Amino acid sequence: MAAPEERDLTQEQTEKLLQFQDLTGIESMDQCRHTLEQHNWNIEAAVQDRLNEQEGVPSVFNPPPSRPLQVNTADHRIYSYVVSRPQPRGLLGWGYYLIMLPFRFTYYTILDIFRFALRFIRPDPRSRVTDPVGDIVSFMHSFEEKYGRAHPVFYQGTYSQALNDAKRELRFLLVYLHGDDHQDSDEFCRNTLCAPEVISLINTRMLFWACSTNKPEGYRVSQALRENTYPFLAMIMLKDRRMTVVGRLEGLIQPDDLINQLTFIMDANQTYLVSERLEREERNQTQVLRQQQDEAYLASLRADQEKERKKREERERKRRKEEEVQQQKLAEERRRQVIHDFLFSLKESPEKFQIEANFPRRVLPCIPSEEWPNPPTLQEAGLSHTEVLFVQDLTDE
Repeated sequence: MAAPEERDLTQEQTEKLLQFQDLTGIESMDQCRHTLEQHNWNIEAAVQDRLNEQEGVPSVFNPPPSRPLQVNTADHRIYSYVVSRPQPRGLLGWGYYLIMLPFRFTYYTILDIFRFALRFIRPDPRSRVTDPVGDIVSFMHSFEEKYGRAHPVFYQGTYSQALNDAKRELRFLLVYLHGDDHQDSDEFCRNTLCAPEVISLINTRMLFWACSTNKPEGYRVSQALRENTYPFLAMIMLKDRRMTVVGRLEGLIQPDDLINQLTFIMDANQTYLVSERLEREERNQTQVLRQQQDEAYLASLRADQEKERKKREERERKRRKEEEVQQQKLAEERRRQVIHDFLFSLKESPEKFQIEANFPRRVLPCIPSEEWPNPPTLQEAGLSHTEVLFVQDLTDE
């Protein structure tokens, strides 16, 4: 019997739900389902987002505040490839082209004038990016509805996050800006972008970020990359420690030609990524060496501290032993003190006296004499029990 949260799921979705739970270790099935729904049941994107969160990268559904796009587009070594529309062939082709030319020119002219005038009436709503991830997900849904689900894996995050991931992973980032109103966009998406060989190349060798320029997030990227026509593709990578546009492809391009151009751009710039990887490995090794040195220093410091601690403990042990010996001496000295010394220390004590015991009656030898040069202790005087002693004043004698 299916769990309550799985009752309204298809078998395929249930399998993805269980697989996602196994891969991520999330115990809550509701949370797993919510995450997959956010990613349109794309388990690969959902797992990647989960891994990003565990690595400290913000979730694409909780993006950080919008920041200026920092991509170097002023590099004069950018490879640019522009595909012009094919010229008409034959009398029929030229006749159709000439007949449609005025209508096409009028349509685009009126559209540009309308858009230009509209800017004075109200600001372009695309200039305010309020939900960049929502823009990406919305474009992905509309793309799949129109062209199917056989397409390169879309990066389900903001453009800035895609740049950060490409920089962190040292990968190429392919950016596609979709012009909804352009006459070549439909053919490019259907026949080129969704071609199996193109999908395989993009998925295995680069990150792929796409959005419509009618969406605020896509419009923002469009303002940064400044495309001239559609379809538009830009290849971005870490070059000279800056995210840099290294290739621009504009116009309707066929699958084989696109593969050749992307491969050429990657081969021409692969050395920069290799160099950056070597530098990172060197920095990592330096960091590891420094860490090892720090650990060795700390170990040596702890060893010195342990030695010092043992020395302090030894000194403290000797001091306590000396104190014990001194205490024993004092105790022995106090033990050897006689009744005469005690009585003589009292204020009421006469200057000259003798001490007498009652049973049996005798005078205690408390004053040094030839027989007792060292006055006896209480025990030596035979006072081992409770007895009454008498002090006899001899001052007047």
